[in-house]
Amino acid sequence: MRTIKLGKSDLQVPTIAVGCMRINRLGKPEAEHFVHAALDAGANYFDHADVYADGACEERFADAIHMNDTVREKIFLQSKCGIRKGSYDFSKKHILEAVDGSLERLKTDYLDVLLLHRPDALMEPEEVAEAFDQLYETGKVHHFGVSNQKPMQIQLLQKYIKQPLLADQLQLSITNANMITQGLHVNMLDDPAEDRDGSVLDFCRLNDITIQPWSPFQYGFFGGVFLNNEKFPELNAKIDEIAARYQVSNTTITMAWLLRHPAKMQPVTGTMNEEHLKDCIKATGIRLTHEEWYEIYLAAGNDLP
Repeated sequence: MRTIKLGKSDLQVPTIAVGCMRINRLGKPEAEHFVHAALDAGANYFDHADVYADGACEERFADAIHMNDTVREKIFLQSKCGIRKGSYDFSKKHILEAVDGSLERLKTDYLDVLLLHRPDALMEPEEVAEAFDQLYETGKVHHFGVSNQKPMQIQLLQKYIKQPLLADQLQLSITNANMITQGLHVNMLDDPAEDRDGSVLDFCRLNDITIQPWSPFQYGFFGGVFLNNEKFPELNAKIDEIAARYQVSNTTITMAWLLRHPAKMQPVTGTMNEEHLKDCIKATGIRLTHEEWYEIYLAAGNDLP
């Protein structure tokens, strides 16, 4: 497994992160098999959130991996907090309680990375800073980041907190590529030129913040998977053509498309299928050409000015 540096930290982490949002759907034996298959393949960075199945995913993961001190030293654990039923909450009280809950469910004393899960309109950055300081000083969280935030929100938060924000988890796929598209349609009057995220892609690159694309195989907002989907015949034909050229699966080429971008992203998979995960990991060994990358981009219905 190829590794990248996570943000401004000294952490060398796998290029592919294993998303655990659906692990509660697996029985304990299946979950054990999946988690250990991931470890065998070098995928030891696991992404969680307290809101995933109301914490059941964190519990199932800890049981599946047989969490203990020896196991803990061999993995990276990332979790997210801030989403509550009907609201978002970045208050100091909620952050501290949420982390304690995740640690208990994950059967560990610390998180390698904590992300704030989506923006909270009522965020008071001074409170977040106090929470982060307490978590860092007690050793409960070693590093911090955000999810689904744009540059000004990150800058506002970073003004108050001491710890560098290492990652921003954002939705990105071949069919959900606005952060790339608006950068290609500069100075144009068409819809793709609209900047909906404050040029977050360039901002993260300028500030050494690792983008973690979530739902790399989805179209829309959880609209479904675009691979082998009759709604995307041209895109699938092009991906299949290039996959045959490299003698890999369409899953591998789709992931390779994201990894080809020079931003050095760390995509978060959502699959609970061992073979699909292995296909994602194979993408770390493939470098698409300029022509292949743009051919896939255009086949998804994107255009160039």
